[in-house]
Amino acid sequence: MHTQWQMSPQAKQIRDEIVAIEQDAHLGSEQQLDDSTVVDLHDDCTNKPAKMSVTMTLMHRSFVKSYRDIVAYGIRLAMYTGLAVMMGTVWLRLDPTQASIQPLVNAIFFGSAFMSFMAVAYVPAFLEDRQLYVKEQRNGLYGAAELVISNFVIGIPYLFLISLLFSALSYWLSNFEPTVDAFFTWVMWLFLDLLAAESLVVFMTSLFPNFVVSLALVAFANGLWMSVGGFMVPPTTLNVFYRYVFHYWDYQKYVFQGMMVNEFSRRSYACGPGCRCMYDSPLANECRIAGQAVLDQYGYEPGHTGRNVGIMLAIIVGYRLAAWMVLKLRS
Repeated sequence: MHTQWQMSPQAKQIRDEIVAIEQDAHLGSEQQLDDSTVVDLHDDCTNKPAKMSVTMTLMHRSFVKSYRDIVAYGIRLAMYTGLAVMMGTVWLRLDPTQASIQPLVNAIFFGSAFMSFMAVAYVPAFLEDRQLYVKEQRNGLYGAAELVISNFVIGIPYLFLISLLFSALSYWLSNFEPTVDAFFTWVMWLFLDLLAAESLVVFMTSLFPNFVVSLALVAFANGLWMSVGGFMVPPTTLNVFYRYVFHYWDYQKYVFQGMMVNEFSRRSYACGPGCRCMYDSPLANECRIAGQAVLDQYGYEPGHTGRNVGIMLAIIVGYRLAAWMVLKLRS
């Protein structure tokens, strides 16, 4: 590329102009450049593409990289597909009986928590993007905002595709609430879960641009979110420190709660032989258990979907803003 440039007419023209200017300066010529020429040269040197144009260019480059680099999303898509098949065949066709209630709760936790945990696979891909950003930012090509925005936008369709494919395989195999609206509500929560998990990866990798350190911190954070999310220890019995310091801004908490409400708020389950019911509910006389009785054990109430989605979006934006701030301060 360098050789081609040296041989190009444009390079020859620039060299001739430099020689002419040096000769004029050496001879003490009083000839001055025309004012309009000076203005044009200044404009050419300072005129940079708009931020939107730069962001669109980065998005195009990231899109090309996303389908060429199998590490970015290809491996993750295959990994999540295998996880969906495994989940669907382990929790296979659970009947709507009380014996299936706890397995359904376990499946909800597994589906949401491990999808989030496996987002650590995105660490090496973003490390490459960050290393490239450091070089190009020093050359004045673009800033942290353009990187964060383009990275987020390009990830949206891939994460939605992963959520849809995972749900299409695991949801119906496990026999969750068999309605279309419940299925797409599940997809929505899984999609938000992946968006938040990837945003966490971007933040941690921006803060600690080392593969081993980033991997360890993201894994630790996911372990913490699993512990305080409401499944391991119900929110009603979680100690005060973890409840108020971590529980309420744990994105896995809102995903688990949303999926639990989606499964149990409108469904009932048959009691055991002899009309013996594990949970006390208004349907006990019919030898059935209302799903709300299960939600009561966790302190969950239906009707807060909009609020919880808003909180999830705030957490996602918060992680992205934190990543932008870290990249900005380190540039």
